Parts: sequence; C-alpha cells; structure tokens
Amino acid sequence: MTNVATEYETVIGLEVHAQLLTKSKMYCPCNADYADSPPNTHVCPVCLGMPGVLPVINRQAVEYTIMTALALNCQIAEVSRFDRKNYPYPDLMKGYQISQYDMPFSHDGWLEIDADGEMKRIGITRVHLEEDVARLVHVQNEAGETYSLVDVNRAGVPLMEIVGEPDLRSPEDSRQYLMKLRQILQYLGVSTASMEEGQFRCDANVSIRPLGSQEFLGKVEVKNMNSFRAVYRALAYEVERQRQVVEAGDCIEQETRGWVEEEGRTVSQRTKEYAHDYRYFPEPDLPPLTIAREWVEDIRARMPELPDAKKERFLRCYGLTEYEVNLLTETRAKAEFFEACLASLEGEGETRVRQRAKAVGNWMLGDFARLLNAANVEIGDALVKPEQIVEMLDMIDSGVISGKIAKTVFEEMFQTGKPPRQIVEEAGMTQISGSDELTEAVDKVLAANAKAVRDYQSGKEGALRYLVGQVMRETRGRANPDLANQILREKLVGGG
Repeated sequence: MTNVATEYETVIGLEVHAQLLTKSKMYCPCNADYADSPPNTHVCPVCLGMPGVLPVINRQAVEYTIMTALALNCQIAEVSRFDRKNYPYPDLMKGYQISQYDMPFSHDGWLEIDADGEMKRIGITRVHLEEDVARLVHVQNEAGETYSLVDVNRAGVPLMEIVGEPDLRSPEDSRQYLMKLRQILQYLGVSTASMEEGQFRCDANVSIRPLGSQEFLGKVEVKNMNSFRAVYRALAYEVERQRQVVEAGDCIEQETRGWVEEEGRTVSQRTKEYAHDYRYFPEPDLPPLTIAREWVEDIRARMPELPDAKKERFLRCYGLTEYEVNLLTETRAKAEFFEACLASLEGEGETRVRQRAKAVGNWMLGDFARLLNAANVEIGDALVKPEQIVEMLDMIDSGVISGKIAKTVFEEMFQTGKPPRQIVEEAGMTQISGSDELTEAVDKVLAANAKAVRDYQSGKEGALRYLVGQVMRETRGRANPDLANQILREKLVGGG
C-alpha cells in the first residue's frame, strides 16, 4: 500500500454492534442463547412479529447499555425512549426494528487509544439499544438454483450500538479502537464481544480529503469485516482505492461496499446517493423511560475495575514492566487469576509482594501461557488454580523443589489438576538439600570428569558451571544448585 499520509488525510468513523449477554431476548422471554440451537427453535409470537403482540423491555439489557455508556465516559440521559425504524428486508420479521433515534440512553462520550505511542481521545456519539434481526441462510440446490432460508433464533436478541465520531485517522487506529472497546465490554461482562461468532460487528465509514482541507471527497461504508485483521486490511485497501480513484480524475461514489476476505478487496453492494428514510417514529407499544440518577449511580457502583485503571494499579503496586502489565490485564480473567495468586500476601511488605508478583507473572506469561496456547484453553477453564501456583512457589522458596523440577511439576499440574505437593511426593521429586547425600553425587561427577576438574583448577571458571550441570543431571534435577556449587568449590579447592 502506498503511504497516503503525505497527500491525503484519512477519516474513519466506526459503528459497532455488540450482542448483550442477557438470558432472554430484548422484548420477549425467549432464550437469547441460540448459538448451537436448531433453526427457529428460540421463537415466540413477539419475535416472530405476529399481529397483536406487545413487547416488554428487558431491564438487564438497559442496565448493560447504561453501564457500557458509563465506561465510555458518556452522559446518561434523564429521559429516553424507543423508536420504530422502518425498512423492508427479509430478515426483519415485523417490517420495522425497535431501536432508538433522537432520545438514546447516552451521548457525548470518549475512548482513549494508543496511537503511535501517544494517547488519543476518540469521541463516542452515543450508545443506544435495539434488537437484532433474523439470519438469512443462502442455499443452492442441485439444479444450481439459489434461495434463502430464514432463521429467526437471533431476531430480538438485545443489540447495543456504539456510534463513534469520525476521529480515527488510520486503519491501525481503527484496529486499536476496536480492540480497546472489546476489552472494555468483556471486562464489564456485558458481551462476549466475539467477532468470529458475530456478537461484535463493525461497520466503517471511510473518507479521504486533501491535507489541511475540511472537504471530504466522498464517503463509503464498508461492511462484512469479521476480525481485527479483516478490519485493518479492508480499511487499508479502501483508503488506497479511494486515492487511486481521485488521482485518476474520477469521483468517489457514495456507496456501501463489502469486504471479500478471500480476494483481499472491497466490492460494491449498493449505492447510497440519498440518505435512507427510515421513517422513525416513537414506538407506540413502549413508554418513554425516566432514568433515575440513583439507578445510574447504583449501576456505576457495581462496575468492575476497568482495564486502564487496572493497568495503572498493577504498575504502581507490583513493580512490573508495562509489557508485563499489558499482557496480565489483557483479559479480566487473567488479571483476576494473577491477583488471586497474591491474595495470601495481604499485610506483608511491599518488597515481598513485588517479589512474589514478579514470580507469578513469570509463570503466567511463560510456561502457563505456552501450555494454554498449545491446548487452546482459556485461563478460567484451566485445571491449574491460583492456590496451586502459590503452593508451588512456596515449595521453591523453601527449597523443597528447584526451579527446574518446578517446570516438570507445573506441566503435571496443568494436565491433571493435582496439587504440586502431591505430585512431588508421588514422583519423589523433592530437592536434595542435605550435604551428605549431595556429596556422594558430587564425588561421582568429579571422578567421571577429570578434564573439567583440571580446567577449573587451571583458572577456567566455566568448568564449574559444567560440573554443576552434571550434578543436576546425576540427581535428575533434584540437587539444590547453590549447595552443589558450594560443595564442588570446596572439593576442587581442597583437592578432596
């Protein structure tokens, strides 16, 4: 891709839809957990759009929307209402969608992202609530004829829309924004925010303009991006395509384009010469909502610590690097696992807490992360529990096992869920810390490595490290390395 920054400024605004993790749908009691269900089994007269039925507002969905808006620094409205958004499409059972128009739950928020090493504030226009639509399944029969089937299971699932201001200036900014937004939703527990499963969906409005100008050369909406990588690639492609259109002397057509992952390009879906008239009007079957300030403050009080605040506290309290903190706070589950490993140190000094935090972090970002990735398991589903890691680290600190033995023990913990002490006792892995038992192993090593002995005695310090390694091998990793080092030195210097 050509770098367009020297010629044009890129302007991107994102509209994000996130399905909310409620038990029931937005306006009816149907189970909202439809993912693995047969088609059209989570339905009722309300979500089927039957005549004469009445919707009932899902209070939990409203709370989740307000909670998200608070996390995004939005102003919460005192009065809000639902509206009918009218448009004809096969996946819209009623012929209209119950959404929000001019009186949403919130407005005027912001989200900070890391843009090339600097924190940049991206405006949030509004966070509002609506219902999801049905799903169309396109089929081709043996004769080559195509038709569509409608699965209504998804229709009516609570869908939160987060409309961003056009403050993003690059595909990478957009990717960072989406990743930060998804992390916040997952920390709040309001959505799984899985792009791959369609529970976190993004549409982008993309424009370019000459540097220093406020006049856009056209606006294109890009859809069908189902991963962060796809978002980046689609926007990068679209920015370059628009630049080439302008340089060829043509006009950028206002249209909706879809991203084709296999071909690595956007394709035209429909033109948008005029704004669509959705004929919004207040939903007559639902009353306006008065949002009490006490309710808002109660929701605020129940919010968990958010990622930025958690990162700042981890840096301040645990003496970890920014890189370590970013990884440990990547998910709420990982951050809570980390702190659960430190819970037993409450009341102990800062030095002790920081030492243990460093040790826990090393295991979590090293062996634990490797094993989780290999098994494709999330940390919350792992057999290893925080108290087992604490027990293992205590055994290392007290000299019961060495760091090398601990690696073997940890793999067994990961595979079986057994506590470390049981694993060590069953396998006879306790560290040899008695001088008599260790002296016997040292004598065998010295007798078998005469050259290394001569090398050390002639001034080659590296020979001692080799001999320590041989002692560890002789004892199958059970020797206390410091004690082995001490006995070797005494024997080599003393000649005995």
